[in-house]
Parts: sequence; structure tokens; C-alpha cells
Amino acid sequence: MGLLSWLILLPFLTALAIVFTPGTRKSLIKWIALAGTGTHLLLTAFTTWRYWTLAAPDMAEMRTARVMKLYLVERLPWFDSLGIQYFLGIDGISMAMVILTSIIIFTGVLASWKVEERAKEFFALLLLLVTGVFGVFLSFDLFLFLMFYEVAVLPMYLLIGVWGTGPKEYSAMKLTLMLLLGSALLIVGFLGLYSVSGLQTFDLTRLAEVSFPAGFQKWAFPAIFIGFGVLGALYPFHTWSPDGHASAPTAVSMLHAGVLMKLGGYGALRVAVYLLPEGAKDWGLFFMALTTINILYGAFGAITQKDLKYFTAYSSVSHCGFVLFGVAALNLMGMKGAVLQMFSHGVMTGLFFALIGMVYGRTHTRMIPEMGGLGKVMPWLAVCFYVGGLASLGLPGLSGFVAESHVFLGGFFGNPWGSMVAMRTLTVVATLSVVVTAVYVLRGLGRVFMGPVTDPHFHELKDATLTERISTGVLVATLAAVGLMPWLLIDLIEASIMPIVNRLHS
Repeated sequence: MGLLSWLILLPFLTALAIVFTPGTRKSLIKWIALAGTGTHLLLTAFTTWRYWTLAAPDMAEMRTARVMKLYLVERLPWFDSLGIQYFLGIDGISMAMVILTSIIIFTGVLASWKVEERAKEFFALLLLLVTGVFGVFLSFDLFLFLMFYEVAVLPMYLLIGVWGTGPKEYSAMKLTLMLLLGSALLIVGFLGLYSVSGLQTFDLTRLAEVSFPAGFQKWAFPAIFIGFGVLGALYPFHTWSPDGHASAPTAVSMLHAGVLMKLGGYGALRVAVYLLPEGAKDWGLFFMALTTINILYGAFGAITQKDLKYFTAYSSVSHCGFVLFGVAALNLMGMKGAVLQMFSHGVMTGLFFALIGMVYGRTHTRMIPEMGGLGKVMPWLAVCFYVGGLASLGLPGLSGFVAESHVFLGGFFGNPWGSMVAMRTLTVVATLSVVVTAVYVLRGLGRVFMGPVTDPHFHELKDATLTERISTGVLVATLAAVGLMPWLLIDLIEASIMPIVNRLHS
């Protein structure tokens, strides 16, 4: 068992330790969760360093390869007769997503420090969910990939249904049914890959060496892309997302929007485009059009919202559209932007939902018209909210600008397999969302934090506690670090995207 197995096992073992802790020892449960996620953050840092030392000499070779090169590989036979293995590996794309997930779960535990109701079950399920997420990002056997995918998705039902607010049972059921629909499409697509390849294997690296028939790719690509797109809030399958966001508790919203939805974009890039390049060429322009609707629909939807969580949820739908738009651009710039956007949006929306939970815990309202002047009594939370908002609208110097500029340039450069006029038109239309985003972000945050204090009781409210300052401070620092030093991520992911681009052009 190597380093990658520990990245998956550590949150699971932490969840087990919480399960065997008496439910009355709530403080101890929180410290166990914090210790486990903090250790995981350190292990992720060590893994990143280890990856760099191994991958740096191979960067030039990786740029010309058609099959991705993996590091720290762990491969054990599991069900040999069915071609199923325990196969873990990591490349630059996976590494970026592991860093994102480790940051979000650590800050999510800190942001949930005030959870008292059934804290034992809450933190155990939270860590089980993140176990599945790490498993997805590190699995290169499609059977193992799908197994971890379900482990990541299903705890959401309980986390929203038990600890959520508002119409939580409805939101939990709607989310689960929609995501299971996406899983059904993935199962069909994965079994098709297994059968048509003739290799009788789920090994993603071996499947990448197969030239699948064009007729098969024409139906398998949209099945797999939509299957992942359901989780990535692809229009018109996005309707579960705002309700799920709004009803989920703080840490669950952070993981839901910050990490779980990234599985959709990651899977679309890693499986659909990589394994089925001819299908991607046939359907790329169609999905660019759908994601353009995503981007504008979410942005205009956010303008009309009065609930702070729905406001952020519709913004999340818009920004997740950038991820799938970049993937559908089918070029290096667009796909690089998609991965950057997954990371940037994950941190940004994690920060937003953490701050909303903190504001709601003090004011006991999420309605924007009922707030006002909160910047005078909560200056730390107000500054963090504005940093997240400015990252959302693409301010240079923050991570959102780096990610969105890559996505838009990727769409404008286009690819040889679609109409250049159509792709550039869609890109120009999608860029209008930048203006709309600036309108709803600045207007919404102005109503919440600027002006006079509207409610006399707000004068008695306290600013962020120490744990809240640490969690939000880490997320703000990450947004600034990636915005000011984008090469930290670009160098990590670019060489790993090249095999996908080379396979498209071969």
C-alpha cells in the first residue's frame, strides 16, 4: 500500500475513529476530524513535492505523448476474470484536484465547528464523502472509478436530508435521483467501452490505446459526457443544484459546490474526451452551445435571487458552465482553463458558502433585503466576501481571472473540427456573463455589507472567531496565490493535458 492509498484511506480511518467515539464527546469528535484533515493536508503537500520530483524530468516527453504518464502507481489484481484492478495513479490534473479537495475538507471542518446536532454522524458522513472524492481523482480503473463516484455522491442524501434547512427532504431526494440518472448513463457508457474495446478491461490507460469505431463514439460520447455533466450542472440537467446548495449545511455546501461538482468536469475531460476523441469532435460544438446557456442562465438567475444561498447557487451554475465550456473547446488553452476553473471555482465557492453559514449563524436570516451594514460589525467576513466576489467576476490578481481568460481564449481559438464562426460567436456571447456577474456580485454584496446597519440587533453581533478566521483566511490566500502566481497550477496541469490534445489530433 503506497502513498496514494493513504490519501484515500486517511479520511476513511478518521471517519472510523469518529464512529467509535462516544456521541456525547462532541468536542473530541471535532478535534479528531480536524486532526485527520490537517494530517491529510500535510500528506497532500508531501505528495505534491513527490510528484514534482518524479514528473519534472519527463515534462518534455509528456507533451508529445498520446497516453498519459502516471506516477506513484499502485496496481493490484482484484477481479482478474472481469479485468478489474485496484489501480491508482496520479498526474498533474489529479494532483490539482487532490490539493483542492484537501484544502476544502480542512476548511470545511473548521467552518462546521459549531455543529452540535448529531455531530458524530455529521463528521463521519462528511469524511466518507471525501473518501469517495479522493478515490475518483486517483482511480484509473473505470470500475473502481465508478465505485468511488457512488461513495462520493450517496452521503449527500443524508447530509442534506438530516442537517439541511428549508425543504431539505425534497432537495435531498431531487439531488439523489438526478445524480443516479447520471450514474445510469455512465454505467451504460463504461460497459460499452469495456465491451467494444475487445480487451475485456476497465484499465483507462489501456483503453486509451484503442481506436473505438466512429459509430460507437457518436452515441457513447454524449452518454458519458451528459452522465458527468449532470453532476457538473450541465443545462438542462442543472435543476437539482440550486436546491441542493440552498438546503445543505455549511460544510456540505462547501464540498458540494467546491469539490463534488468538479467530478463532473473531471470525468468529462478524463474519460469522455480522452477515450472518445471522434465523438468529442462530432458533439463539441453542441455542448459548447449548452454550456453557453449554462453560463448566461446562471448569471441572470443570480440577479433575481433574494436568498443569499440561492444567489451563490445560481452563480455556481454559471461558473461550472465555464468548466464544461473549456472542455468542449477541445484545445489546450480551453481544457487548461477548464482545470484552472475547477480549482478556482472550488476555492471561491467554498469560501462563499463558508461565509454564508457564518453570517446566517449570527443574523438568522439569509434574505438579502433584511440585511445591510454588516460590514460595520463583521469587517473580517465582509472583506473575505468581497475578495470571493471579485474573484468571481474575474478581477486580475485573483484566480478567477486566470481561469476565465484561458477558457474564453480557448473558445475563441476554436478547433479544426467545428465551425470557427459558431465557436467565436458562442465565446463572445459567453463573455457577456462577465458584465452580468459584476452587476449581481457588486449589487448583492453592497446590499448585505454596505450602508447603514438596518437592524438594531445587528450592532450586537460578533465578527469571525479564530477557527472561522483560519478557514476563510486559507481560502482567501489560495485565491490570491493562484491569481498572482498562476504558474503554480499551469505548470502542474499543462503537460498532463497534452496527451488528451495529442489524441484529438492523431
